[in-house]
Amino acid sequence: MAQSRHIIKSIEPGSIAEEMELMPGDELLTVNGEEIEDVFDYQFQIKGADYVELGVRRADGEEWLLEIDKEYDEDLGIVFENSLMDEYRSCRNHCVFCFIDQMPPGMRPTLYFKDDDSRLSFLQGNYVTLTNMNDRDIERIIRYRLEPINISFQTTNPELRCKMLHNRFAGEALEKVKRLFDAGIEMNGQIVLCKGLNDGGELERSISDLTAYLPHLKSVSVVPVGLSRYREGLYPLEPFTKEDAREVLRVIRRCQEKLYETWGLHFIHASDEWYLLAEEELPGEEVYDGYLQLENGVGMLRLLMEEVEQELERREGDGREIHISLATGRLAAPTLELLMKKICRKYPGVHVQIYPIRNDFFGESITVSGLITGQDLIAQLDGKPLGEKLLLPCNMLRAGENVFLDDVTVEEVERRLDLPVQIVDEPGRDLVLAVLNETNELTHKRRIMYEQSDCSNSGPSECGQVDPV
Repeated sequence: MAQSRHIIKSIEPGSIAEEMELMPGDELLTVNGEEIEDVFDYQFQIKGADYVELGVRRADGEEWLLEIDKEYDEDLGIVFENSLMDEYRSCRNHCVFCFIDQMPPGMRPTLYFKDDDSRLSFLQGNYVTLTNMNDRDIERIIRYRLEPINISFQTTNPELRCKMLHNRFAGEALEKVKRLFDAGIEMNGQIVLCKGLNDGGELERSISDLTAYLPHLKSVSVVPVGLSRYREGLYPLEPFTKEDAREVLRVIRRCQEKLYETWGLHFIHASDEWYLLAEEELPGEEVYDGYLQLENGVGMLRLLMEEVEQELERREGDGREIHISLATGRLAAPTLELLMKKICRKYPGVHVQIYPIRNDFFGESITVSGLITGQDLIAQLDGKPLGEKLLLPCNMLRAGENVFLDDVTVEEVERRLDLPVQIVDEPGRDLVLAVLNETNELTHKRRIMYEQSDCSNSGPSECGQVDPV
């Protein structure tokens, strides 16, 4: 891979970099005489040192060697054009369940990028298959303590893993988990369950095999494969039925009971979709072991319910009059209906109309709100009684921006529906405040929770893991 250039984007005011007269457009060449591959090399050299040497090429071509005395943990205040300081590594697999292969043509290019970059697993929580990692990558993870690392296992059966990832080395890649385990690297795992492939006995085998990596492997989630209507020419996969979901939950509960007796944690977790598909009650908060996999849709609805109830408990209620609407995916709509009833019991004058949005863009089998498009919102809400404003969950939008997957903007939705739109952040308290009109402004963008790039292993690249709310 070609060496990336580390171009300075900006300098933080009052920082060491400003004092050293570094400027946007300057290029970092070396730190302490070492070439820098990515942000981890850079941070390893900078942090934990009271003296560093920077090799810099100015925008006019002049090269400087800067000697810097600083506090031990003090940062230099440099912001680079590429936050990773390297190119993103694309996925070499052709997984039978890959959602990006099920995307329609004509969308923005970043939605078609598949990553399998272990560095993004540490920075953003992305799941990686380990097939894109060599010995040096493993050594750097151990040396820099890049943990937790999130691993997309799918199965521990080597032959089946090769088939599912369409990569003849996919089975061998599992051997890297042992090296991470021996080094005490904290890990989380994921199994994307595909009917007739890695479910049933194969799922039980995988869970049993993965318990060998306790306690460093903290959790493993089981999520159902997402199937869009754009699957022509792809591996034939079928959606799970209600009875299938109930069987998956039976397997997971049996394993949880045994593991909790030995380890004091449940370890294997079903994503919220399974409970909703099975029409079974979500487990209590204690089952989620501290919500280790919220971004993977594990326990997100339970946490939302707990947070809404906590917020309501501290309130007296009143007679305010409010008429609003809330649109979401069909999966989470029943849960949100229950939460709105709780709010309305304390505030009888508050009326919230829930609109479950059918996913015509990707297909009706896609029921999560994170894959709702602006055009489906407009088409299905146009002419409906929406009240004073429309609430939308933040996971419908790209982080830090106001666009849906199909590039429709929030402002366009407002214009077409002729009412204000408010984007609601994930915490339950934010939902209560939005419903009760206690927020100071209408938010049009999803709040950035962490540095995000345009990539993801198992979903549309700008969405990361698709949340069910």
